[in-house]
Amino acid sequence: MRKYKALNRQTYHNDIYSIVPIRHEDRYCIMKWRNEQMYHLRQASPLTKQSQDHYYNTVINSLFEEECPSQLLFSYLENGKCIGYGGLVHINWIDKNAEVSFIMNTELEKNTFQLHWSKYLKMLDELAFEELNLHKIYTYAFDLRPHLYEALERADYIREACLKEHCFFEGEYKDVVIHSKNRNNYTLTLKDASIEDSEQLFDWANDPTVRELSFNNSNIEYATHQKWFKYKLNSQDCSIFIFHIRNWPVGQVRIEKESGRSIIGISIDKKLRGKGLAPILLRKAINHYWIDNKQDIIAYIKPDNKASIKAFEICGFAYNKTTTISGCFALEYCIKRNSNE
Repeated sequence: MRKYKALNRQTYHNDIYSIVPIRHEDRYCIMKWRNEQMYHLRQASPLTKQSQDHYYNTVINSLFEEECPSQLLFSYLENGKCIGYGGLVHINWIDKNAEVSFIMNTELEKNTFQLHWSKYLKMLDELAFEELNLHKIYTYAFDLRPHLYEALERADYIREACLKEHCFFEGEYKDVVIHSKNRNNYTLTLKDASIEDSEQLFDWANDPTVRELSFNNSNIEYATHQKWFKYKLNSQDCSIFIFHIRNWPVGQVRIEKESGRSIIGISIDKKLRGKGLAPILLRKAINHYWIDNKQDIIAYIKPDNKASIKAFEICGFAYNKTTTISGCFALEYCIKRNSNE
């Protein structure tokens, strides 16, 4: 196996799957898959054995010897057999970001697409954030495969941008959708709230922005908060999830059963607002909640809270109706139990 000069660790494993520096013997399988999947690749014409050999003998070979190559490509293996390939391309060593690339054996796409993307992305995280210490990785995808977005978002990628009518395909202009993941997303962890979190939750709850966007704007007294929090911790109808980035608390999501429905709310530490964390916290909390609970989930949002509306819509919530809560207009959004499976 050839080794990349730019890497200390060359191979990565996830169960029976692995990625290894791209192997010369896999070049014709890769050529075949690329030619079959040209519709979603930035490839103008079919590859030939001659063009593939030339590419490997020139471009690929040189990558192994460079200290800062423009791309790092890997064969994706199942029990040692190549079933795909990809890596990091357009690597920006100064700004510490790179584009994610991956295609699999075309025959696997129909029934195991989510499985292989999940396995692959987990290994790529280790490469990008632990080995290369990158800040951000991203995908640039023609809006032709919505199932790809589901795989990315389950892996904590954020839908960062949509370039409208950015590519021409079969006589029509299609959008390009960009998803990204950064180091904060990679190190995010979830835990159930405990009594030790009381002061942190009190501080978040009384943050001026949180109070402004709440349906009850009054500040909360600490004694009132303590009584409420102890009650919620002991309630089987309330789940409070605390999120940390490298042991630093960054936000909370609360889901409560109420009148046969589950109601969700979220708050994020003021130091990390506007960084795209809300959809990730929501998605992680919802997936964790749904392990033991089968109800649809409802969110109530003030109409002028555009950031929350966007975060919930990214997670798959759909607008139901406008109602009133504590005398304020509220937008009711819902996500169905089976829509995130």
